[in-house]
Amino acid sequence: MGSVHAFDVLGDPVRRRILELLADGERSSGEITAVVREEFGISQPAVSQHLKVLRDGGFAVVRAEGTRRLYAVDSAPLREIDAWLDRFRRFWTPHLDALATEIARGRRARRNDSGSEP
Repeated sequence: MGSVHAFDVLGDPVRRRILELLADGERSSGEITAVVREEFGISQPAVSQHLKVLRDGGFAVVRAEGTRRLYAVDSAPLREIDAWLDRFRRFWTPHLDALATEIARGRRARRNDSGSEP
């Protein structure tokens, strides 16, 4: 799957939310539908269509357990996106590193200030 197609699949907030739910572990279609219907106010057939797009795009896998359908994340397309994004990390990594340094300095300063007399 090309990264552009992957972003098309993930461009929808409902599909991103479904993946967030699945990131916490396998879930039944009923559980997914209940959460998504509550949060987005869409019908069960609409949720099923989003699940189908995720399956067809390779982002989710499904297995049958009796009458239930259990969904899980397939990480392969996410690894492809991560590899594509790797070319751009240089734009934000130094800023995040600098932020981490400033946070650490602030913590040290607070520790030093709390150890001294007022």
